[in-house]
Amino acid sequence: MTGSVGELWAEGISAGLAAKLPKQGKPQRRKLATMVATMLKVRSANLMELASGLPTETARSDMRYQWITRLLASDLLDCDTVMRPFATDVFENLQARGEPITLIMDQSKLSDRHQCLMLAVSWGERALPVAWRVEETDGAIGFSTQEALLSAVLDWLPEGCDVVLMGDRFYGSPDLILWLTKRKWRYRLRLKGNLKVIDGKIHTTTGELAQSGQTNFENLRLTAKRVTTNIGVIRDPGHAEPWIIAMSDPPSYLKTLEYSQRWGIEPMFSDFKSRGFGLAQTQIRYPERLGRLILIMALALYWAVSAGMLDVLENPLPAEKKIRKSRAKRSDAADSPGSPAACAISTGC
Repeated sequence: MTGSVGELWAEGISAGLAAKLPKQGKPQRRKLATMVATMLKVRSANLMELASGLPTETARSDMRYQWITRLLASDLLDCDTVMRPFATDVFENLQARGEPITLIMDQSKLSDRHQCLMLAVSWGERALPVAWRVEETDGAIGFSTQEALLSAVLDWLPEGCDVVLMGDRFYGSPDLILWLTKRKWRYRLRLKGNLKVIDGKIHTTTGELAQSGQTNFENLRLTAKRVTTNIGVIRDPGHAEPWIIAMSDPPSYLKTLEYSQRWGIEPMFSDFKSRGFGLAQTQIRYPERLGRLILIMALALYWAVSAGMLDVLENPLPAEKKIRKSRAKRSDAADSPGSPAACAISTGC
């Protein structure tokens, strides 16, 4: 990265961070903006590659590397605090458009020793990161961490909003369903086939329900905790296994099919890992430092999405012009993630 380009991007991103995080210290904001700008240009989670791309005056690679490791080790850099205004903007935008806030919770392996529990928000056909927790484990991250993650974003949500949580088989548990029910969140959670179910006076399993020929079940009680839920089943050709989806709404084929929105998080994970920044290749050993590296990538992703949406506004293709003419004067993209106005400054668009 040439110094002038890197510094220009960093200055613009710093201005955007100042608007969203006015209480953030200037030194921390400048360092974070520099790292986000470097991540956007280098597109790598490898610390040596990031160090080589830093727009700093020092030529010593060891000092550049040390600068990065110190930032990632800083307790002053709190991921939830930084992400809150970005997530809130997206939530408010979705609510203003009359759309539900669809949250997706999923887990991804970062290394042989680290797993990341991610909460993302559905945005179009993709997902944007909201909050996450990194743990040193080789298995599934349990409900206590799931609860802490969801609880952290409760007061980020607009008052009276419609929230739907999507989750894979890691999360189809009575504990989570009970938590969601108490907070009046809707949900679509895939269930394992071995869960015990009580249907009236009949004791069975979710797998046996899926093979029964029926597709919609209401007011079932799961396991010994007797948590009540509805279940929809899809056995479409080409699926290796049936979808067994616990849901808060009365079940139907289309309601069950809404679970497919969960796949929006997969391209986001690809952006972070194999087809993007290569997060799985990092050698960072501490969970909290990995979490801060994810923060830098998340902010880079928000700015990249904002830049793309701003480009659609300013340089639309013919098909995009037709879509814009059919919309109201004020475009939905005006409140896109990362604030296009700030992005325009940061990228020089």
